[in-house]
Amino acid sequence: MNDRAVALLEQYEIEVLRTRKGRGAILCDTQQGCLIFKEYTGREEQLRLQEQVLKHLEERGSVPAERLLATKEGALSVTDRDGVRYILKTWWEGRECNIRDREECMEAMRLLARLHGDLEFTPVFPETEETSAPVIERYLPSRDYEKHNRELKRARRFLKQRSQKTWFEIRLSAVIDPFLEEARQLCEEWKEIELAASDSGEEVPLCFCHGDYQYHNILRQDRGFFLVNFEKCQADGPVRDLYLLLRKLLEKSEWDAEWGRVLLAAYESVRPLKPYERQDLVYRLSYPEKLWKIVNFYYNSGKAWIPEKNQEKLDRLLEQEAARKKFLKLLQR
Repeated sequence: MNDRAVALLEQYEIEVLRTRKGRGAILCDTQQGCLIFKEYTGREEQLRLQEQVLKHLEERGSVPAERLLATKEGALSVTDRDGVRYILKTWWEGRECNIRDREECMEAMRLLARLHGDLEFTPVFPETEETSAPVIERYLPSRDYEKHNRELKRARRFLKQRSQKTWFEIRLSAVIDPFLEEARQLCEEWKEIELAASDSGEEVPLCFCHGDYQYHNILRQDRGFFLVNFEKCQADGPVRDLYLLLRKLLEKSEWDAEWGRVLLAAYESVRPLKPYERQDLVYRLSYPEKLWKIVNFYYNSGKAWIPEKNQEKLDRLLEQEAARKKFLKLLQR
């Protein structure tokens, strides 16, 4: 962020009293409260969808969330002379949700359930004179599974052809086959479930998900929680968000099955899961996404030096496998 970027704030109907650096952004103290000015690299269609989702939440009033601000001309983003785009949003000063505080974690789960309740749609938001309803294309988890499986296969071929292997590569070579077979089987099974649901005309729960519902984007202040960074919001099953936060919290707790049950109960105390959603959650948690992340980072980075952190993550993943399988059995009862 530089002075040229700050000058773009003149295009907004605000009076900036002071600016200061935030994490990859500029925090602006204004007469309207604290605002955040940051780069935006997404599509314009995604930005319009984000605006409608956030306006809908503001109207409902049950989930405190950021809000996009338009320029004097009504644009949702501004561009500097180098072609870099920026957006301006409301902001609360606060800290991230404390994942070591169980009460806060359960509160974050209940907040997520309220978010999904507010953003479930049939039909989509109505058109207005100013904006048109966003184009909805349901995201299918099987697409991610297929993509990840192709990437795992490429990495496996690369490892087999590599003559001089590091300790990390030897360890990864020894475990990748069973994980890949598990991933292939899960993908095929879930594709059949998706197809059966489509053929039967079964009503599959759909909402606008946050898309990146992690503790980094759940801020805590005296007034309570405040949700930020909706740039990845999209139409999908509510389980998309639920899975993301639940998996992260369970990894931090060594996949404590009882803690997982408590977290899920907190969500369902506000919004009970439907049978299809519970099945979706089981498959998302069963897919070896953590291994894919480790492999993807390794395969797409330089091989001359492999960070020690990679080995630590792989070892931790393998140590937690038994506990993860135990939780999945509990979830399927």
